[in-house]
Amino acid sequence: MIYFLLFLVLWLPLGSECHAGDFKVAIDIGHTRNSPGAVSARGVPEYYFNKNIGMLLHQCLLRDKRFKNSFIINEKGDDISLWARAAIANSQGAALFLSIHHDSVEPKDLSYWQYQGEVYPHCDKFTGYSIFYSEGNRNPLNSLIFAVILGSEMLKNGFCPTLHHAEKFTGGDKDLIDMTRGIYKYNNLIVLKSTDMPAILFECGIIKNRREELLLSNAEYQYKIADTILMAIRKYFVKN
Repeated sequence: MIYFLLFLVLWLPLGSECHAGDFKVAIDIGHTRNSPGAVSARGVPEYYFNKNIGMLLHQCLLRDKRFKNSFIINEKGDDISLWARAAIANSQGAALFLSIHHDSVEPKDLSYWQYQGEVYPHCDKFTGYSIFYSEGNRNPLNSLIFAVILGSEMLKNGFCPTLHHAEKFTGGDKDLIDMTRGIYKYNNLIVLKSTDMPAILFECGIIKNRREELLLSNAEYQYKIADTILMAIRKYFVKN
């Protein structure tokens, strides 16, 4: 299946030539201020990492007239349900949905260290990004095609995927689809299966890894991630 998709990506046009503002991308900033998700190796909540990338990606999209109507879901970090996030994307007619996150690890893989007088859990064993799509999405094929494009762009720009989720993703509704590009099937992710348009959840990196946390906090590195996502979006929508 994955090789057939690669054929589609490499040889067939994946979208029509677009006009200014034709394609809306919904950028979902994962988690909220009150429920901020994972906590980094230095005690920074995941939500703020997600917001940095989400805002930066939105700025990159707005500079391209083809994506000038793209929008952010939950820019202020309010308490909003996963179903509501999908409903906003649906109601605004988004053509693609990206949920931005940063990753953690299983409790069994954590160690502890002291940073600025506080003790925090960390894990330096795993590093890298991961991409999730859902067969429950109303357009699962195009969701997977975009995942392949994004994974390919990440590799081309020097990023590496993490495979630490593969321990629990062993078939059925959860499975590792492409270990080279770090693509996982996760059918029951609400924000992915509730959206009308192709959708992926993107884990930018592992903030429990002390070295990777520093990279993910670096403005230049954040821009590189956002620019890579932008290149993938362009390739998905526009004929070469």
